[in-house]
Amino acid sequence: MKRRPAATVAIYAAAALIGLLAVAPFAWMFLTSIKPDGEIFSKNPTLWTPSPQFGRYVDVLDAGFATSLRNSIIVATATTMAGVAVAALAGYALARFDIPLRRYLLLMVMGVQMFPLVVLIIPLFVVMKALGLLDSWVGLVVAYLSFTTPLAVWLLRSFFETIPKELEEAAMSDGATRFGAMIRVIFPLAGPGLAATAIFSFIAAWNEFLIALTFINKESLRTLPVALSAYVGQEQADWGAIMAGSVMFTIPVVIFFLAVHKRLTTGMVAGSVTG
Repeated sequence: MKRRPAATVAIYAAAALIGLLAVAPFAWMFLTSIKPDGEIFSKNPTLWTPSPQFGRYVDVLDAGFATSLRNSIIVATATTMAGVAVAALAGYALARFDIPLRRYLLLMVMGVQMFPLVVLIIPLFVVMKALGLLDSWVGLVVAYLSFTTPLAVWLLRSFFETIPKELEEAAMSDGATRFGAMIRVIFPLAGPGLAATAIFSFIAAWNEFLIALTFINKESLRTLPVALSAYVGQEQADWGAIMAGSVMFTIPVVIFFLAVHKRLTTGMVAGSVTG
């Protein structure tokens, strides 16, 4: 049935409105970052400033923000790669194998998500101190995996259960091993699930503040959320620097999402061709 022109216009208008609402906070954040302090605290805020101050970005980078950006990229990327790898294997095992007490194991996996992160701080701190992993990227990655992996396992298990077992059985009948069928048939078909899990893991590790603040004392190893908090004082805050840092804080997440988002839409097609 051919769509009416009025319906098409309404759909595009609604999409444009939603897009503007989504971009507006980021646009306001960027515009605030280039305003002089007097305009930021003005009683009559303006959308654009006649004297933009792009040098604030240089000042933020010179203050060590670039090092914190590097640290966050390393930690979030390592957490995502390790978490997705572990969750993919665990989710596949829970979806395909008749493991004893599997139902209770799944409940235990989800039960971990019920505990607030603040409850895990002290136990994790004691463990990391005993292992000598405080003030290290490895310690942060291991700590982040403790709250990103359980939900990732649950998500991927659900995706694997939607894939028919006959596909891997057909691959195994053609001579493929169980592992080969999993890598060449099941994982490509679960591409959207892997991409969604990667996005969840990356954003969770990227935004985490409390563990990074507690486990890292060296200034050279602090992550971006901790670096941003340094601009908030007891009596005042440097909002221009905070907004400039927030813009740089958001850009890597957007880039990662755009890079992985393609897999969300093409995963099923690529997987079906591979299978």
